[in-house]
Amino acid sequence: MSDTTLHLSPEVREALAARRPVVALESTIIAHGLPRPRNLAVAEELEALVRSTGAVPATVAVLDGRPHVGLVKDQLERVAQDESLAKLGHRDLAPALAAGASGATTVSGTAFLAARAGIRVFATGGLGGVHRGWTETQDESADLRLLARTRITVVCAGVKSILDVPATLQRLETLGVGVLGYGTERFPGFYLSSSGERVDWTVRTPEEVAAVMGAQDALGGPEAALVVAHPVPEAEQLDPVLHDRVLAEVLVECRERGIHGQAVTPFLLDQLMRRTGGASLEANLAAVRGNVRLAARIAIAAARTDAAPTAADL
Repeated sequence: MSDTTLHLSPEVREALAARRPVVALESTIIAHGLPRPRNLAVAEELEALVRSTGAVPATVAVLDGRPHVGLVKDQLERVAQDESLAKLGHRDLAPALAAGASGATTVSGTAFLAARAGIRVFATGGLGGVHRGWTETQDESADLRLLARTRITVVCAGVKSILDVPATLQRLETLGVGVLGYGTERFPGFYLSSSGERVDWTVRTPEEVAAVMGAQDALGGPEAALVVAHPVPEAEQLDPVLHDRVLAEVLVECRERGIHGQAVTPFLLDQLMRRTGGASLEANLAAVRGNVRLAARIAIAAARTDAAPTAADL
């Protein structure tokens, strides 16, 4: 029989029991998004950033058919070093557990397992979304529907810039997923500080985010996520002219080679990294570091805010 029990690391278990702030981290960026051996150094750095801010990191993965929320040292090393690890979205979790497989979790897989463990804040780089040419391919990331039914706050640098950003924002609205711009009135562009698209709501402190989270709980209703869109600093973004030129070239090549479905995103991101001389990777990491720091601060603010408004107060 499949082991569906959540396996919490001792650090995460103690923090949740004591109602201390915890931040979920995805493992796909470690296993599939970074070159070895740098990926392990980054994984350790991100966990250290959470701890230095005063929260507890919970990197999520599936190992030997067991879902783990929080990894100990040897498990984190395994995720970084084992090249056979699968890439697991939410829909892949049940087959992976039944087969006793191991894999790194994507945004949807991480959000699902983290929320099931009772973790409220999750930091990542960029969300998936609606792909360009959607009217022909109907290609949309599983992230969106999962976030529409999962009460978790996701700190990200927007959606990946290879996607159709306006269509993704429209889809988030349709699905009832709240979007806040953190310190910005423009939706971030992943590698870029701005996608050019406006956000309806702007917040400027972790306490303001925590207040929105509290109001979500007080209102009740659908268990949708809250997206906190946090831009990479302009000084650390990918050069916009270089980004637009390379992306246009890579999109043409993608169509000419007939690449589609789940193969599109890894191909585009890999080509962007190669053709920008690694600059896109550095912008991605700058965004992730900033998101992790902010997520920790939000988790701390939320843990302090037990005086959220009740339904009677609204």
